[in-house]
Amino acid sequence: MDLVLDVADYYVLSPYVYPASWPEGGALRQIISLLVLTNLGAAVLYLGLGVINYFLVFDHTLMKHPQFLENQVQRELKYAMTSLPLISIPTVALFFAEVRGYSKLYDTVDESPLGWPGLFLSMISFLLFTDMCIYWIHRFLHHKSIYKLFHKPHHLWKIPSPFASHAFHPVDGFMQGLPYHIYPFLFPLHKVLYLALYIFVNIWTISIHDGDYRVPGALTSAINGSAHHTDHHLFFDYNYGQYFTLWDRLGGSYRHPSALMGKGPHDLIRKLQAEGKLGDGRAKAEGQVNGDAQRRVTFKEE
Repeated sequence: MDLVLDVADYYVLSPYVYPASWPEGGALRQIISLLVLTNLGAAVLYLGLGVINYFLVFDHTLMKHPQFLENQVQRELKYAMTSLPLISIPTVALFFAEVRGYSKLYDTVDESPLGWPGLFLSMISFLLFTDMCIYWIHRFLHHKSIYKLFHKPHHLWKIPSPFASHAFHPVDGFMQGLPYHIYPFLFPLHKVLYLALYIFVNIWTISIHDGDYRVPGALTSAINGSAHHTDHHLFFDYNYGQYFTLWDRLGGSYRHPSALMGKGPHDLIRKLQAEGKLGDGRAKAEGQVNGDAQRRVTFKEE
């Protein structure tokens, strides 16, 4: 994050915002700057990537599904935009520690313990480490003793749109993002690669909520895509992983995507349309759901 802060200081903050009496290395100035930059960056990534995905990737036919809520997109946007500023507060504390030099981030490839191969290995280890951590954090958030407190709001969106990706309770959002911030305090990582991975994380998080169920056949059993994650929203206690299915398989929580077996949301929509049960873009009859998903979700969540 210090790279972003340096650029902001050089082009905007020092010449136009802060008085000369506020040194760039001052703690208070850095905390204020990080708070502004973190909120601005989170909003730009979420809204920018979300809008692109919503209009270019997301299949709007899914909005006809009986479990797609009234005004859901607006509700997702509102929830996310009110949660992101709160998530940023503890996040800035970690960014501040990083800027003050407490992390293992480095500037040049020469500083990498393994040179260029080290960059590739650190990218792979970042994905494996964060996937493992998020699996267990996510599964912990489903524990009945705390589920209603933090994670239940995210499961309002049974058929999510791309904007559901960041529509978390602030505690939920911070906990699931924590592994990304912890990694560079434990393992060496190039600063530019860290920023690139952070952008990738946001793209991936949006993509698994966009209803695009096209997964290359050879990767279906290994990659946790939108088809897998949609089943998590529908059936509640399956497919907790972020990128891979490894930990779901080890933890006994893997479910092969319904959408890839002809039993997914699109299949239900086509069935209801054929039966003439969709009116004004939504199901006429209450209780029409994707298989027994609603009954199972209601039972699990109450």
